[in-house]
Amino acid sequence: MPLVPLRPLLEATAKYGYAQGAFNVNAVAQAQAAIEVHEMFRSAAILQGADLANGFMGGRTDFMNATLEDKIRGAKNIGDAVKKFGEKSPVPVVLHLDHGRDMDSVKAAIAGGYTSVMIDGSSLPFQENIELTREVVKYAHPRGVTVEGELGVLAGVEDHVFSAGSTYTNPMDAVEFFKKTGVDCLAISYGTMHGASKGKDVKLRREIPIAIRECLMHEGIFGVLVSHGSSTVPRYIVEEINALGGEITNAHGISLAELKAAIPCGIGKINVDTDIRLAVTRNLRELFRDRPELRTDGEIGGIYTLLEEKKNQFDPRAFLTPVMDLVMYGDTRGSAALEAVADCVRRGVREAVGTLIVEFGSFGKAPLVEQVSLEEMAERYKKAE
Repeated sequence: MPLVPLRPLLEATAKYGYAQGAFNVNAVAQAQAAIEVHEMFRSAAILQGADLANGFMGGRTDFMNATLEDKIRGAKNIGDAVKKFGEKSPVPVVLHLDHGRDMDSVKAAIAGGYTSVMIDGSSLPFQENIELTREVVKYAHPRGVTVEGELGVLAGVEDHVFSAGSTYTNPMDAVEFFKKTGVDCLAISYGTMHGASKGKDVKLRREIPIAIRECLMHEGIFGVLVSHGSSTVPRYIVEEINALGGEITNAHGISLAELKAAIPCGIGKINVDTDIRLAVTRNLRELFRDRPELRTDGEIGGIYTLLEEKKNQFDPRAFLTPVMDLVMYGDTRGSAALEAVADCVRRGVREAVGTLIVEFGSFGKAPLVEQVSLEEMAERYKKAE
């Protein structure tokens, strides 16, 4: 069926006590592989395009400076890719905007086919965050689109999102936020961090989601909590990258044990990006090690040059700029070299995502998710109001 809103997946996680991984994609091959591995494990799928990922998919290689026009083009490219591989999928597929910056970003995403959006007002004063989020809900819910907000500040770096320190989410503020905005889910700050340098042996403050969940239940409010900055940063992949010439230092993730212990506390959606980036970058380095003739290939040799120039980076967007048609449209033009790059991307996604589908407990749960169209969801929101 067509792509579904996020709300039915959230309801299933709350009812059956598991979490859905939400995985960021920045290329057509990533979207294809993410959907295929969810099908293999019979799990519903949440694919995420960050605000600046839309800029990159719109052809803006310096995506940190992406314009609204770039994001509009990119949102459509991501939307088209996810629809191509997801509309006939046997599992429910959601396309979610991650860290939408403003109403323009939200509108661009929805126009491009996103079925769920996050508006990040966490850097704003509390009341301004409420007002912005409420406006997004008023725009999205009549279209059947799910809305995620954020309250509290995560330290670390992810695209345009940066903070040197963190501010834990106040549970009482979270309840008021749900009441006044009508959001479906809320990203909270409880010890996770954006990026690959989260510190060693991070301990999550599980009492925060527990308190929020209990208060929501007492008030009769539906709301699922979201864990951002939750990449596990597999040590074995970091070591493999460095053995292949990379220079990645101080890379530490959130342990699987900590993340899994947070699920019964109310965490129903867990965002992961860095793990995929690392696996794809490792595969690209292996490709040029095993096939040195490709280092000077006219189509993909530029990727190798960038890998050598940027040894301390692991975001594939830093290396894939010479093959933007492959990134944006999945176009290999019958080229064996381009197909080899696409294969690196797909295998990296399958490795990182497949592991976490199992660990977070969503495997085999696809039949538990109600198949609801955007039109049906819009009617439900209307009746709830």
